[in-house]
Amino acid sequence: MSFVTPALPFISAATSVAAAQQASAVGSYNKAIAERNFRVKVQEAERIQQQKEFDLARFDKKFTKFQGETKTAILTSGAELSGSGLRILRSNAEEAELQKDIINYNSKVAEARKLEEANFVRMSGDLAKQQARATEFGYYAQAGTSLLKAFG
Repeated sequence: MSFVTPALPFISAATSVAAAQQASAVGSYNKAIAERNFRVKVQEAERIQQQKEFDLARFDKKFTKFQGETKTAILTSGAELSGSGLRILRSNAEEAELQKDIINYNSKVAEARKLEEANFVRMSGDLAKQQARATEFGYYAQAGTSLLKAFG
C-alpha cells in the first residue's frame, strides 16, 4: 500500500478533474434541453396566433351566413329592411365585434402566457448552466488542493 500513497493526491486530482468535466457536460446538456423547450414554447405561442386567425376567419364566415339568414327572414316575413329589421342587423354586428374582441383578447393572453413560460424555461436553463459551472469550479479547486497537498 505504501507504493500507492504518493499517487493518491494525483488520483484524487484526476478524479476531481473528471467530475468537473462531467459537471460541465451536465450543465451544457441541461442548457440545451432548456433552449429546446424555449423554442417549443415560442412555437406554441405562434400556433396560438395562427389559431386566432383561423377562429376569426371561421367566425366571420359564420357571421356573414347568419346575417344573410337574418336578412332573408326579415324580408320573407313581409317586413321592410328598416326600423326593427335594421336594429336587429346592427345589434348582430355589434355583438359580432364584441365576440371578435374577446377572441383577440383571449389569444393575446394565451400567447403572452406561452412567451412568459418560454422565458422562464430559458432562465432555468441559464441557471442550470451557472450551477454546473460553480460545481465544475469546485471540483477544479478540489483537484488543486489535492495537488498542493502532494507538493506542500
